[in-house]
Amino acid sequence: MPAVLSIALPVFALILTGWGAGRARLLGRDSTSAMNLFVVWLALPAVLFRAMAQIHPADLLSGGLLASFGLGIAIPFAISLAWSRRQGTRLSNSAIQALSATYCNVGYMGIPLCLMAFGQDSLIPGVITMVITACVQFGAAIVLIEMDHPGLPDLRRMIRRISGALARNPLLISPLLGLLVALTGLGLPLAADRFLVLLGGAATPCALVATGLMLGETTEKFQPLLVARLVALKLLVQPAIAWVIAYKLMTLPPAWAETAVLMSALPTGAGAFILAKLYGREAASTSGTVLVSTILSFATLSLLLAWMA
Repeated sequence: MPAVLSIALPVFALILTGWGAGRARLLGRDSTSAMNLFVVWLALPAVLFRAMAQIHPADLLSGGLLASFGLGIAIPFAISLAWSRRQGTRLSNSAIQALSATYCNVGYMGIPLCLMAFGQDSLIPGVITMVITACVQFGAAIVLIEMDHPGLPDLRRMIRRISGALARNPLLISPLLGLLVALTGLGLPLAADRFLVLLGGAATPCALVATGLMLGETTEKFQPLLVARLVALKLLVQPAIAWVIAYKLMTLPPAWAETAVLMSALPTGAGAFILAKLYGREAASTSGTVLVSTILSFATLSLLLAWMA
């Protein structure tokens, strides 16, 4: 347990530091926005680009990782969607709830935590899970939201909105550009590699502090029972499904299986709240799910790491 806490405590201590700074307004009114922009547009893309530039393209064809992490998302997503629709919730609100119950905080928490727990061997599968989250899952949620219109949805408008959202996402673009470099077989020049190492080194602390800043500014009032259901799906059901597939049904390298399960066990990421605010749907329940799942994940992730060890 001391070894586990040595991994989990620094992560949550940085989040708590950001939370305290956000509550006390130590960094100014625009600190959360500025920190988020730095992480999303500069620091994390540097990590993702460098990781993918060094990948062997064959590693991307891991059916076990895609199945364990992907079905870990799809099954609780479908459960949440069916539950809320049965209660009469409109499709767009149900889609946001389902996203909140399954959207892993892979960028801000997952990559740093996996690197600390499992080392560099977890970086490539971690990046793959991020691409699944940022592209496939986000796109599916947008499709469902856009379908919530009277009559037939405007297919062209839906395609434009989805394509635009994905094309503007630096956490998707950067690994794809890195993959192009890997496919050329040329590698990165030494100076470029060192630049990316220096810039990417800021990703972990800044991303975790930014998470705390966002939590410190959360003021939305939410429905406790709804949030409890979404958090249970996120922290319990999703990682359980991923574990069964990764360890019982598939054969994966240890670091890849561990990464799939740990990524699935992460709390809800801020991307779900951003989409909720964009469409004006379920902002309160989404922010509540982000807040509660992040707080509870200190215990659940610590126990998971201890059990996996």
